[in-house]
Amino acid sequence: MSFKHVAWARRATIYEVNLRQFSKAGTLAAFAKHLPRLKGMGVDILWFMPLHPIGRRHRKGTLGSYYAVRDYKAVNPEFGQLKDFKAVVQQAHALGMKVLIDWVANHTAWDHAWVKEQPDWYKKDAQGQVHAYTYRASPDAEPEFWTDVVGLDFDSPPNRRTLWPAMTDAMAWWLLECDIDGFRCDVASLVPTAFWDQARAAFERIKPVFMLAESDAPDLHARAFDMTYDWKLYDALKAIAQGQAGASALHAWWANECATYPRDAYRMRYTSNHDINSWHGDDVTHFGEAFQAMAVLAATLPGMPLVYGGQEAVLDRKLAFFEKDPIDWGDVPMAGFYADLLDLKHRQAALVNGGAGNHLTWFDAGDAVAAFVRGEGRDRVGVMVNLTNQTQRAMGETLGPWASLILSPAR
Repeated sequence: MSFKHVAWARRATIYEVNLRQFSKAGTLAAFAKHLPRLKGMGVDILWFMPLHPIGRRHRKGTLGSYYAVRDYKAVNPEFGQLKDFKAVVQQAHALGMKVLIDWVANHTAWDHAWVKEQPDWYKKDAQGQVHAYTYRASPDAEPEFWTDVVGLDFDSPPNRRTLWPAMTDAMAWWLLECDIDGFRCDVASLVPTAFWDQARAAFERIKPVFMLAESDAPDLHARAFDMTYDWKLYDALKAIAQGQAGASALHAWWANECATYPRDAYRMRYTSNHDINSWHGDDVTHFGEAFQAMAVLAATLPGMPLVYGGQEAVLDRKLAFFEKDPIDWGDVPMAGFYADLLDLKHRQAALVNGGAGNHLTWFDAGDAVAAFVRGEGRDRVGVMVNLTNQTQRAMGETLGPWASLILSPAR
């Protein structure tokens, strides 16, 4: 890796903010009231889903997708004004939290000004016309037609001299204007890695930043991104919760991690995020009674734990994506659970993010129990998790259904 992680990220946790659904008002001002609560829960980094104005042409649903950006240098009026976001950043900083915003570089809304002003920046069909973005997860996969957005052409040599600086400047504007601390970059692997490399270098000339890629491509860690997504651990946790896998799946996952990623790469571990919740299913559907056990693993295995906004109130339904569908904050039964997990992350040196926190030793407790130790010497944290709905006995301990045991030295 050709850059240093910011010091404040070493023991950090991250929290995703779906602003539209975060409150009945769905505004930045309404969200600001939650900042002290989130700080108390142990949140270090706030990741806001895109804050930009949303395209009107070919809009999906009533309110449209956050990811159909109409203006890179403005705030969606649905959420408030730029001054409201600046106030949230200032308040978060005063509480010791950092702020990332979601950035959509791969495509824009149909009615972004660039479509008329810079048509050469966009992908064209055989007839030379700008068209709805077509996405394939792999060359043989069925295409997805993202009808509300059009794709930017980062590969054109002339666009390296024009589009690349324009996009980098738009991102840097938020660093300079709002003092944010970095970006979560949407579908990062659909944009050339060289673009992100030069963008990261430009940002570092302004201030130290933190960069999260929606990707699991190892090469993105070389010069551009601190952290990438870990879809494979999520898949393993879901399979375990549904009785389709056991501890051996976790052992195989970790072996692949060690063989694939740079030692100091940060990897984001989670049980949900906006894509999972809105498109694939809620926590109760995916994990049922196993949820807390899987959340313990996501928070104690090497990596940075993510909490998706609302999980502390139990997300037992899919939140609508294109319509208003606010989280019910009437009760927050999981807040204490998360506070304990995130506090452990802060207190224990063995649980730091990156290379120093990647010392993990597995113990053979059978396929029904995950047992491991993080760290060495005095700085060690032991974890045992029952991966079944039956009481298990392993290594001298009795664990009830889906129970977990964390052993750590006092600090």
